Amino acid sequence: MTYGWAILVVLAAIAALAYFGVLSPDRFLPEKCTLPSGVACLDFTGASSQVELVIQNSAGFDMQNVSVYINSTITTGFPCTAAGDTTLTDGEKDTYTCTPTPVLPAGKFKGTLNIDYVNAQTTMSHTKAGELILKIP
Repeated sequence: MTYGWAILVVLAAIAALAYFGVLSPDRFLPEKCTLPSGVACLDFTGASSQVELVIQNSAGFDMQNVSVYINSTITTGFPCTAAGDTTLTDGEKDTYTCTPTPVLPAGKFKGTLNIDYVNAQTTMSHTKAGELILKIP
């Protein structure tokens, strides 16, 4: 009987920790922005109404008609606009500002980061997909 009460107290403590979010895995996941080779996500920041990304071309060729957008379960693909033009020469970096509709709720945001571009040497279109995880204040 004593062991039963002890187990019940431990289960109640675990339930309380889970209820208040102490055991939530979202708290322990790091923020990250990952892309496949050839394109690098150098820096990123996010708020409920805007996400900013710094993306660098490291593919070894110029990229034309570069477009960036983010997909998630919260919003359907919201586009990002570049601070410069839509061409990224080899080694060049640019800042992209993304405006989600509707605004992102506070908490962890997880989405797919998609980059469409045309290889300037071969004129072939490509799409690269990566992952974006950030905390929205």
